[in-house]
Amino acid sequence: MKVAPRFGPGHRILVTGGAGFVPSHLVEVLLDRGCTVVAVDNFVTGSKENVAHLVERPTFTLVEADVSEGLPTHHPALAERFDAILHMASPASPTDFALLPIEILRVGSVATLHLLDRAVADGARFLLASTSEAYGDPKEHPQQETYWGNVNPIGVRSVYDEAKRFAEAATMGYHRFHGLDVAIVRIFNTYGPRMRPDDGRAIPTFIAQALRNEPITVHGTGAQTRSICYVDDLVRGILLLLDSTETGPVNCGTEHEMTMRQLAELIVSLSGSSSEVAYVTRAADDPEKRRPDLTLARELLGYEPRITPEDGLRRTIDHFRQRMG
Repeated sequence: MKVAPRFGPGHRILVTGGAGFVPSHLVEVLLDRGCTVVAVDNFVTGSKENVAHLVERPTFTLVEADVSEGLPTHHPALAERFDAILHMASPASPTDFALLPIEILRVGSVATLHLLDRAVADGARFLLASTSEAYGDPKEHPQQETYWGNVNPIGVRSVYDEAKRFAEAATMGYHRFHGLDVAIVRIFNTYGPRMRPDDGRAIPTFIAQALRNEPITVHGTGAQTRSICYVDDLVRGILLLLDSTETGPVNCGTEHEMTMRQLAELIVSLSGSSSEVAYVTRAADDPEKRRPDLTLARELLGYEPRITPEDGLRRTIDHFRQRMG
C-alpha cells in the first residue's frame, strides 16, 4: 500500500498547538513539502524556541492565540481558506493533568468544535490528534482500534482521556452529519528532541536525571510497559493518514514494548550515567500495559516504524545534553 502525497505546494495548512513537541516537527515537514503553514499556539506548554528556526520562512506564520476561544478573526493569516486543519493542541503530560485540567478539557471540547466548524466552512480535511489514552488502562493487549477502552471517567487522568474521547466523538459527528473529510490518529508514547525536560513523562524525566547522575525515579515496581515511538516515525505516520482518504481512528506508534525498569536501565547505559534506579509511589490510574496493534496502519497506509529505541534514545539524549549544557 502506498499513499500519494495529497498536500504540498499551493496548499494552506493550519496546525493548532504548532509550537509544541510533536506539532513543531509536523510543521517543519509540511513546510519542507512546500505547504503554507499557519501555526497557532498559546504557549501554555508549547515554546517559541521549537519553531524559532522556521520563523524566517515566508510560508510560515506563527499566531499566538488560544484556540479554545476560537480563531482570531483579525489576523490576516487566519482569514484565508485552509485546505487542511490539524488539531494538535493540548497539554499532554501527567504533570499537565494536575496543573492544567480546565485548559485540557476546553481544548479537547470547545476548541475542537470551533475548529470543526471552520473545517466545514473551508471544506478542509480535519485531522484530530487523539491518543492511546483513549484506551485507558486496557484489558485488551495489544490495543486495536475497535477496542472501546477502560477509562476511569473521574480519575486524575480523565481530563485528558475523556477530552480526547469527546473530540473523537465530535469529529465523527461532524463527519456523519456534515460529510466532513476527517481523520483520527491515536498517538502512542512518543519521544524525541523538543520534549520538555520537566513535563513529567518517563523519557524526558529519565534522561534529565541520568545526565545529572541523579537516581532514576521509576514508578511502582517498574513492571508496567510502554511502546515507545521516535517522533520522526510518528510524524511520517500522521502525514500518511493526512494524505489518505481514511477516517480512522488509526493507531500510530511502534511495537517496541518495554518495562519502565528496562527503559530506565537503557537510558542509563546509553547516556553513560552513574545513576541508579529508585522506586517511587505509582501514580493513580497509571496504565499497566500499552502496545498498539498496527495492522490498520500497515494495511491502509503502508506505515512501518523505522527507528529503533536505541537509535532514537541516543538522538534524544544528545539533544538533552546540548540543551542542558
